Amino acid sequence: MGILITIDGLDGSGKQTQSELLYERLTREGIKARVVSFPDYDSNSSALVKMYLGGEFSHDPNAVNAYTASAFFAVDRAASFIANWKEDYENGTVIIANRYTTANAIHQLSKIDDTYEREKFLDWLYDFEFGKIGIPSPDLTLFLEVPVDISLALIKARSEETGREIDIHENADHLTRAYSAAVFSAERLGWSTIHCAKNGTMRSREEIAEEIYGLVSEKVK
Repeated sequence: MGILITIDGLDGSGKQTQSELLYERLTREGIKARVVSFPDYDSNSSALVKMYLGGEFSHDPNAVNAYTASAFFAVDRAASFIANWKEDYENGTVIIANRYTTANAIHQLSKIDDTYEREKFLDWLYDFEFGKIGIPSPDLTLFLEVPVDISLALIKARSEETGREIDIHENADHLTRAYSAAVFSAERLGWSTIHCAKNGTMRSREEIAEEIYGLVSEKVK
């Protein structure tokens, strides 16, 4: 059986970059690895996710409750696992997930304020995805912690550079709530937190990557 490493955090936190850097490092070390990213926008399985993020149900993410929206993303992950990377995982490949179930524990948990209801949602979420649906649970989850103001600036810069439209999660209100949910989930679920900013400025991607590799190497060697 392989090892599943999840990298998650707010939008603009560098998840894709760090996933790719970790893949490159593991490959240089002679370790078979693969990156998978969610949502899987190239697959039909992400249709409901695209409708949701594109505002087709509502431009207010809270109009779709946490449980319903979580199901959209969970089914996309299940389809990806069964069709694309199950065999590699079962044959010992290190799978690096750029977002995973953890994204529901950040973005969908943000819709819930009450502590008891938050804990109940996380219990349901992990049982639903790892128990009922049967996708693998991560061996290590890395939370890329970035303050909301920096995240918003990075999202804006990326949108201006690429022309990519900003989705319904990429606004100050949602990200503020998502940050709170991420910190709550990290503590409740035992995620490893990587503080990606220092004194109001992002640390270098190389410095962050080195910290990540230090944690991952304990799992893969």
